[in-house]
Amino acid sequence: MTISQKVEGMLSQASWIRKMFEEGARLKEEFGNDAVFDLSLGNPVMEPPKKLKSALALAAQDETPGLHRYMPNAGLEEARMAIARTLSPESGVQLTAKDTVMSCGAAGGLNITLKSLLDPGEEVIVFAPFFVEYLFYADNHGGKAVPVKTNDDFSIDTSALEQAITPKTKAVIINSPNNPTGVVYSRESLQAVAAVLQKASEKKGSPIYLISDDPYKKIIFDGVETPHLFEIYKDSIYISSHSKDLAVPGERIGFVVVHPECSDRDKLMSALIFCNRVLGFVNAPALIQRAIAESQDAGIDPMVYQLKRDRLYSALIEIGYSVVKPQGAFYFFPKSPLEDEVEFCRMLAQEKTLAVPGRGFGTPGYFRLSYCLPDRVIEGAIGGLRAAFEKATSL
Repeated sequence: MTISQKVEGMLSQASWIRKMFEEGARLKEEFGNDAVFDLSLGNPVMEPPKKLKSALALAAQDETPGLHRYMPNAGLEEARMAIARTLSPESGVQLTAKDTVMSCGAAGGLNITLKSLLDPGEEVIVFAPFFVEYLFYADNHGGKAVPVKTNDDFSIDTSALEQAITPKTKAVIINSPNNPTGVVYSRESLQAVAAVLQKASEKKGSPIYLISDDPYKKIIFDGVETPHLFEIYKDSIYISSHSKDLAVPGERIGFVVVHPECSDRDKLMSALIFCNRVLGFVNAPALIQRAIAESQDAGIDPMVYQLKRDRLYSALIEIGYSVVKPQGAFYFFPKSPLEDEVEFCRMLAQEKTLAVPGRGFGTPGYFRLSYCLPDRVIEGAIGGLRAAFEKATSL
């Protein structure tokens, strides 16, 4: 075998989105782009705000000597200060640049965090359905992701969380608004999680960290509250990126912020900075760091996504699907009308409509639809969603 057996197995486990992408490419080649409606990818359709584009252009044109040389591994001081100033009011905690590390997207932030925290065999709890890469990020650093089921409405089941905690539990990851469900965890729910972790940490004699992976935090609908973890639990680590709120996923810019009162805070910050270097990121890209330092008050308009949500939600309910209405992000996670959601996704593909099976997110029997897409694609997909549903329910 030319590649490791471990990676070979991971490729199989992580292949659902890739398989749908390949199926989409095949269908588009056969029928043309306009005849295929791909709702499988969460690639934002919106363009970055003008303020960010202007800041990026100015940063690129700046001829001050030394701007393209090595920088501190934690990132540029001005970028870290800008993040800290923005987050301080909403987190209820006074933050500084010293609490912040710039990273290569939220993915880079998660990896340097897990490498900093995990010893071999230690566990990270994730709530299903979950972003599938969590499994691999934990494994990257010798750890193990432990999925915990949520309630029928995808809210957190604190009893299930309590039962899942073992002496090996080192951290819990939450993602709110959630990919793939669009669910936002309430303040009461997060307070209940914090209470469970506080009790377990005291029993264990060492902290269980709460990691918030929040790239969709600013894409929320209907005025729903998205509480900040720093208000609720001191042993918390906040990770986000500007991939969604500034619509620049290709620029790979994110950050990690550690609660100032977090246990072993100084050692943890040193570890994060060290891991940024040794994992090969070294630092987040300089140009986009300078641009986002000047663009913290900019952002895409979430109402654009809310209107897309409303259109597709109305259609799904009218057709007969069972689906939780998203409160944020840009995904639906409907229940499959067939027990085997992979077979149902094949039916959708026959109607030239692409979705991702729920087992790719740790929850078989459901499927994910993205709606961060042109209205033409959403409208075109509705016919395929109707035809496949009628075919499945007539079997």
